[in-house]
Amino acid sequence: MIYLDSAATTFQKPLSVSYAMQRAMRTMSSPGRGGYAAARAAEETAFRCRSLAAELFGVPSPEQVVFTSNATHALNIAIRSLVPEGGRVAVSGYEHNAVTRPLHALGARIKVAASPLFDRAALLRAFENSISPELDAVVCTHVSNVFGFVLPIEEIAALCRAEGVPLIVDASQSAGILPFELDTLGAAFIAMPGHKGLYGPQGTGLLLCAHDAAPLLYGGTGSASLEQTMPDFLPDRLEAGTHNMPGIAGLLEGLRFVEQQGVGRIAEHERHLTRHMAALLRDIPGAEVFYTPEDGAQTGVLSFRLDGWDCEALGEALAAQGAAVRAGLHCAPLAHRTAGTLPNGTVRLSVSAFTSAADIDAFAHVLQSIVRG
Repeated sequence: MIYLDSAATTFQKPLSVSYAMQRAMRTMSSPGRGGYAAARAAEETAFRCRSLAAELFGVPSPEQVVFTSNATHALNIAIRSLVPEGGRVAVSGYEHNAVTRPLHALGARIKVAASPLFDRAALLRAFENSISPELDAVVCTHVSNVFGFVLPIEEIAALCRAEGVPLIVDASQSAGILPFELDTLGAAFIAMPGHKGLYGPQGTGLLLCAHDAAPLLYGGTGSASLEQTMPDFLPDRLEAGTHNMPGIAGLLEGLRFVEQQGVGRIAEHERHLTRHMAALLRDIPGAEVFYTPEDGAQTGVLSFRLDGWDCEALGEALAAQGAAVRAGLHCAPLAHRTAGTLPNGTVRLSVSAFTSAADIDAFAHVLQSIVRG
């Protein structure tokens, strides 16, 4: 299989991830639920995972790192902590449904900071015109999951700080790939999945907290058990129920892999492959490639369309030839509205630290054979 869908899930993982998950199944129970060896092993692993995440992402205390089941779970906690029913929110024109659907469920009044694709200056001007003190929050993705566009999150964060508006960052496509720090950004929350650029298993995620948070789930935490309200301290306040210890153990190994490789090295590898993909795609007649040569403006995500082909049909044809890609709207219709790719979307290619130039060449060969018929 030629795997080019890492923006959905990094399918290839370090071997240490699966080994750690298997070991956790054999040796760990639940953290904070007992003083015996299996409970203590779980507690130590969870703490190590929080501590490494805090170190990598500039979080002052490991307790501010909350385990979630995915980035969507984390974003729901963050949004519901800051946005009341009918609240006012500004977002970018690239947000995922993990952001827009919770906001719509709250009946939020949403202002979209709209700008042309890959135009960072225009996007920043749009946010300058959208951010004001009456907002309850700004929610902004760091990287578009459709186009790999890197938004100027540092400048957007500075605008939010100047106006006293809390910022929620969706780091689903940047965690483990681009450098950022909770402390430096001054964000209220940063949400991320474990199964993408952090190379952990599905069913894991992190919420970095620098603001008071409201529980999304209520239940046992192993602490303050006499009280019938949720604990008022992190991470317990947001972690009701039994922890996914195999997932957390695997995520710890994924974080260690990212630390060892370095985000700069991973980012440069992905950008090199993206340039290579774009060059090969442009040689195919009728291909429209959504690529920018601007340095640092795009990660390892590249979308394209092909004249005469429905994107979903092309995705199925590629799958039949062993190429795994994503086709359609990618759960981000707002991004497609921004780029003018509605209603059919794009075919998306996305790479990881495990993708090689040979994979890209093989994909181009498969695509050319399909086009030639």
